[in-house]
Amino acid sequence: MSNRIKPLYRKENKVSLSSKYNVRKGSEYRYERHTKAFLNDDRNHKPMNSGKHGYDYTPLFKFLLSKVGSDWDQTYSEAKARLNDPLPIFWMVALHESERRDIIRIGESSYYFGLFVDTKGKLAIVNPDITSTELPEPYPGETLSFNGIAINKADSQTDEPENTDIKNDETSEEKS
Repeated sequence: MSNRIKPLYRKENKVSLSSKYNVRKGSEYRYERHTKAFLNDDRNHKPMNSGKHGYDYTPLFKFLLSKVGSDWDQTYSEAKARLNDPLPIFWMVALHESERRDIIRIGESSYYFGLFVDTKGKLAIVNPDITSTELPEPYPGETLSFNGIAINKADSQTDEPENTDIKNDETSEEKS
């Protein structure tokens, strides 16, 4: 067995990161690509905190979310020891009140809770009441993730629960 600590980052395939912008296909794209709304849309630009080219820090973000309520000094020292660079920690964690944000965007379509260090030195969520419905609308065919879980905005906006067919089948079997 190896006593080596598992790192909180992964090396990505650098070839797959070549898409600079969110590429839309089809003839409709030519009518909207030079509009002000398209140019001002945040999803059409690379995020400022996209990280080092070739590294995926998703394990770090999941680690930080799992440590909510824990002592910040211990959490920070453990995360720092398992990283190649401590800077990505502060993409998600705000040390000062002016830096706090409810939702953090990492990469092109990944969103996470914003975290901060409270007065007691504990890691906390800035706004725990936020749901995936407050994320921007994805482009057709785009999949968003919120806190590391892939979501489909079209499915989450339906009024009916997903398991109604199963319940109806069970009740019809009981009646017969």
